[in-house]
Amino acid sequence: MYSEEHKRFIRKKKITSILVHLVQILLIVSLIVIWELLAKYEVINTFISSSPSRIVNTIIKLYNDGNLFNHIWTTIYETLISFGIGTLIGIAVAIVLWYSNFLYRIFDPYLTIINSLPKVAIGPIIIIYFGANIKSIIIMALLISVIVTIITVYNGFISTDRNRINLLKSFKASKRQIFRYVILPSSYPTIISSLKINISMTLIGVIMGEFLVSKEGIGYLITYGSQVFNLNLVMSGIVILLIVSYLMYLIVSYIEKILIKND
Repeated sequence: MYSEEHKRFIRKKKITSILVHLVQILLIVSLIVIWELLAKYEVINTFISSSPSRIVNTIIKLYNDGNLFNHIWTTIYETLISFGIGTLIGIAVAIVLWYSNFLYRIFDPYLTIINSLPKVAIGPIIIIYFGANIKSIIIMALLISVIVTIITVYNGFISTDRNRINLLKSFKASKRQIFRYVILPSSYPTIISSLKINISMTLIGVIMGEFLVSKEGIGYLITYGSQVFNLNLVMSGIVILLIVSYLMYLIVSYIEKILIKND
């Protein structure tokens, strides 16, 4: 049985959580209402700022034309492929670098340089090698996904409590045993948490790729809208992107909770 103090703490925590969500919703609704009113009374120029009602109408038009879900699915497909492959390769490389400090010292500066380099800068090179197609988009996003995973997971490995490692070493444990029984279990939360970072970064990579070469997808909608000076389409693409990004984040967060619970 829980004490009354503990029950009050849980109750207070739930109330605080509800209040936070209510304020978040109220803030978004208020911004949308203010934006719509400013547009309606011509305080702002809708040609360069659009309005919530115009954005909704544009999204409805995309749906009626049968293009909405095609663009959304294209972006989701490219993101999931890049995310899945990038995560697996990134974790595998992080494990290899942990096993071999020699290899880590060799590749560490390259990883840092590649991570700091804007991936859109090497987009044209990727397009030249692989063509203006979905393959280039996936490779561009894959570069981001792999690097982010390697750095995050490796840092999780080396952050493991040294006392636990030294304890196993005192029992003559092999490096493989140390990794299996200490490093991996200790880094499990970090690996799972890295998925949330990775899915967002991968989506950014996909959108950048779609800006450059795609003829479908959310990134294409935004680019095409800017080319024809249709800000309603640009803003609609951004809104759709925000919704897709948030839903992906929720899904990964849900998977994270399940994995941690079952661990």
